Amino acid sequence: MRSGLVGALAALSMTAVGAANAQVIGIVTTPAGSFTNSIGAAVAKVIVEHGKLRATVTPQQSHGQEAVHDGSAELSLASLSDVQQYVTGTVDWAGKGEHKNIRIISRLIPIRTAGFVRKDSPIKSLAEIKGKRISWGFGSQKAVQRVVEAQLAIAGLTGDDVQKVLSPNIVAAADDFIANKTDVFWFATGSAKVKQASASVGGIRALPITDKPDAVRAMHKHVPGSYPTVLNPAPPLDGIIEPTMVMAYDVVLFTNVNVKEDVVYRITKAVHENKTDMAGVFRPMAGFEPNRMATEYDDLRYHPGAIKYFKEIGQWPPKRNPGT
Repeated sequence: MRSGLVGALAALSMTAVGAANAQVIGIVTTPAGSFTNSIGAAVAKVIVEHGKLRATVTPQQSHGQEAVHDGSAELSLASLSDVQQYVTGTVDWAGKGEHKNIRIISRLIPIRTAGFVRKDSPIKSLAEIKGKRISWGFGSQKAVQRVVEAQLAIAGLTGDDVQKVLSPNIVAAADDFIANKTDVFWFATGSAKVKQASASVGGIRALPITDKPDAVRAMHKHVPGSYPTVLNPAPPLDGIIEPTMVMAYDVVLFTNVNVKEDVVYRITKAVHENKTDMAGVFRPMAGFEPNRMATEYDDLRYHPGAIKYFKEIGQWPPKRNPGT
């Protein structure tokens, strides 16, 4: 995976054939090593090599919605609920008004998130986190805080039931786990940082969630649109040592309403036609479903360039994801 990411990032410094004067597509992501940063590198590779555009990936400490909305970046990607809340001006964005410049390009893949403990930890379930040390706060990534609260809620716990270790973001939280400052850390399965954590501590194990109706309702209160799914052991999935039910939520690729229709059309086409290349950069992209790129979501509108392409391939109007 590492070599693929390095190759993709190197490609971004080059100008694609015939694109010497092309617009540079700025892609902002969460911190280096995070799940969406790795997806961003994969998307950038196909934009450059097949969309004949230039692209740069810029990791930052928080979300990319503001940069895309104000036009300082052309693309970003985030969890569905993050984008919905930003667009509607609710939850973390309450009182800041609606943000009407965001347009969706595509559903990408779900983030499948789990809490991880050391392989030899006595903690076997989420309920057994009670009284343990966990990362908390995530001031620059409030969405991560909601995920942690959702998983505690699944087990009937709240922040009052744990020892809180303040952390600014998800990568720092993983580093705290590696340094034995916490007993549990949450991260997207299949991420480079999860692999690093596992290698650093001699192995990790994911804590399962449940799909009981009360637990799913509790999860939805914190992360609307999330859903339980089962992961089976596979080489890229450190910590999944047996079939394990985890929390999932879609990642969407989005842009600014003022980005040219032709540019978004080319981006959409490049993503749709090049799953294998994206998976070569970041293996979880093997789970990308090109036939589900156009998915209907509450409160979100698609960019005309994406709509044009989806009409050509028979994906418009969009179908709703049962999980949302």
